[in-house]
Amino acid sequence: MNVFLDLDGTLTDPRCGITRSVAHALNELGLPVPPPDGLTWVIGPALLDSFAKLGAPDPERALAIYRARYTDVGLFENHVYAGIPEALQALAKRGFTMYLATAKPHQYARRITAHFGLSGFFRHEYGPELDGTRNDKADLLAYALAETGIRAAQSVMVGDRVHDFVAARHVGMRSIGVSWGYGGAQELSQADAICASPADLPDVISQILVN
Repeated sequence: MNVFLDLDGTLTDPRCGITRSVAHALNELGLPVPPPDGLTWVIGPALLDSFAKLGAPDPERALAIYRARYTDVGLFENHVYAGIPEALQALAKRGFTMYLATAKPHQYARRITAHFGLSGFFRHEYGPELDGTRNDKADLLAYALAETGIRAAQSVMVGDRVHDFVAARHVGMRSIGVSWGYGGAQELSQADAICASPADLPDVISQILVN
């Protein structure tokens, strides 16, 4: 059985690094900068789309400015949620094969998982290319399934935002929403199951995949 795990808002809390880097890009472009609490909605979805919603006339340029700060400083303004390493250890002991499936470019995601000691849990880490290829989570999951040869029916997507659940449904996977991330109740209602704490994650995954 296979578990695909989102990164931002699921395994780690990237709030400071992402919101500060987005604010930096908006400030550099002379655009209004919302307060930090007004930027948490950008955590999870593709940033090109988020910059367009924030009014950037050239989202590609905004993303380049964002990345200049994020790759130097913001990447590690981040922390692993309490209980996540223990949950991953429990999943490994139960024989689940784990993969990372994040909207963050894999070049960044792999640095983060290595830095925080999480990379050893994953058979492979999937994320978009820097040029935007596979920015869409459904495309990313379809690519991962094709590359690994595993069946969607034997897999589950664990994430915190609605695009995780919609993407899973698109490729025929079930999904689990985690309530400690950045998706509200309306988004989590789109998941097949909801997990309230990292300590519960192994049991919720077992229930949805094994039973």
